[in-house]
Amino acid sequence: RKVEELSKGMAQKVQFIVSVIHEPDVLILDEPFSGFDPINTQMLKSEIFALKEKGCTILLSTHNMASVEEMCDHITLINKAKCILTGSVNELRRSYGARLYQFDLRGNAYAMASELADLGIIEDAEQLEAGKSRLIIRLNPDVSVPTLLAKAYEAPVEIAGFYEKIPSMNDIFIREVGGAVDYASAKGGNYGE
Repeated sequence: RKVEELSKGMAQKVQFIVSVIHEPDVLILDEPFSGFDPINTQMLKSEIFALKEKGCTILLSTHNMASVEEMCDHITLINKAKCILTGSVNELRRSYGARLYQFDLRGNAYAMASELADLGIIEDAEQLEAGKSRLIIRLNPDVSVPTLLAKAYEAPVEIAGFYEKIPSMNDIFIREVGGAVDYASAKGGNYGE
């Protein structure tokens, strides 16, 4: 059959094969996963990673920030023909971190909130089921993490978990291109952990 008679996904597979059959040193892909179901997306990702392992330099143009986090080492974010940020994906995610920390607790989150209130802004304190609770704090710039933890252990609750909430590339994209992300309302939805 002619390529134009194929479904969008099948036509993209043919285009990909034609692009990589000669084992290029550099490969430029524009929205390569558009039109693919999850199985074909994973298959294509596997092939891209195999090319990367063989030393191929791959430039990926996409709006899918989850793919960026999963596949890319470096990113350049362009908006309206201007470079608005560039660098290592991991370094950028860390640099956009907002000193936001989450405690998973056994006990009353509000008891810990009163202990920690002078160290930062309490973004969320929530009682969950079965005596569990969660507290999210945005640490003041002059307060260290060891100071936070020392004070937290003085609270009359058991700390079951503690981690920094790092924004995803999707959060960063929205912040840079479409306005600020409301981290307090995200409650872990789009954060990498």
